[in-house]
Amino acid sequence: MKGQIPVFHIEAETLPEVWEQAVLKTWQDGHSIPTEYDKQGDNPSRDCTMIMVIKSPLKEPRIHRAFPGSLEDLEIYKQEVVDGVHDHWINPDEGKWTYTYHKRIFNYEVEGKHIDQINYCMEKLIHAPYSRRAQAITWNPALDIQTYDPPCLQRLWFRLSQADDGMFYLNFNTHWRSRDAFKASFMNMFALIELQVKIAGQLSQKIGKPISVGRYVDISDSFHIYGSYFEEFKRFIETIQNRTFEQKTWTTKFAHPFFEEGKERLKKEKETGK
Repeated sequence: MKGQIPVFHIEAETLPEVWEQAVLKTWQDGHSIPTEYDKQGDNPSRDCTMIMVIKSPLKEPRIHRAFPGSLEDLEIYKQEVVDGVHDHWINPDEGKWTYTYHKRIFNYEVEGKHIDQINYCMEKLIHAPYSRRAQAITWNPALDIQTYDPPCLQRLWFRLSQADDGMFYLNFNTHWRSRDAFKASFMNMFALIELQVKIAGQLSQKIGKPISVGRYVDISDSFHIYGSYFEEFKRFIETIQNRTFEQKTWTTKFAHPFFEEGKERLKKEKETGK
């Protein structure tokens, strides 16, 4: 209906398919609405509520060539989310980061306690694989209501399901209050699927049974393309219009040497303390 923020559902086998389709759908049919970050002269953003379903998160090719960023950056961001390599950058008193997703989900602080929510999720699934309670949150009202840039990712939800052949699958949902569709969501999803892979592996070891990576569902309350970069986005459309799917994607095998360069950047960063 006119005047209402639309809700879209995109479903496909692979991450690059889903990401491209979701971004284009937002551009074509998203609601025109301003944001709190707009500068004078900016166009309104294109916005929607988006539900993305990746049926086979590990199916190749897994990388879209047109995501904004380098493959080295993708590796570094993955390690930020999965391994917490930049948790030490959190220092709001010095004007630095106020949070990382890794710290919020692996070391959530509340009333003087530190809670490893991922460990809780795994323990819950070990004892009750079908549990609906295996979730982790990031939002901290004591901190996030006041900050200029609060967390976009809000909640992670895990559940194990079993197929007729006895194989277990780790199903994974992520919930976002707000999301830059073009400039952030691909890297977000890639990193969180890697977290899904890690947790499936750890659960498999603890349970003593193979666990496969199941479908990944990504829900954004506000999935948007900012008016401030419309011209850049139009170049993105021109880039992908006349290319085949193979010409628009990379496999993780192709990306591996670049991921190694990202690891080297992190190693040098650690050695220099920067």
